Amino acid sequence: MAHIDAGEVLPNEHVQRMAADGTITQMHRGHRYADEGDTFEIDGTTFEVTDVTERTLGDLTDEDARREGSEDLDAYRERLRRVHDEFEWDDDSEVVRHRFRPIGE
Repeated sequence: MAHIDAGEVLPNEHVQRMAADGTITQMHRGHRYADEGDTFEIDGTTFEVTDVTERTLGDLTDEDARREGSEDLDAYRERLRRVHDEFEWDDDSEVVRHRFRPIGE
């Protein structure tokens, strides 16, 4: 277990603010950026990484999309297309889910 920079799991300030207000409780990334038990801080609140799981994009559900701040999986796909140049959804693409929660909840 390590204390890591929030930017390791949450790539920008906007996403970090969404985590701080509880809108986002997980983040899928292309690689593993944390381990279970690692902690990070946003605006004085410490978060613990509670689950790190290897998956594929095809495994994602509407619930996953909502936990990442999107209305549903279609909205999540569109968001990824907007923020990543030349992004193409491939159900077989490997991703890593990082779930987290504020400590004390």
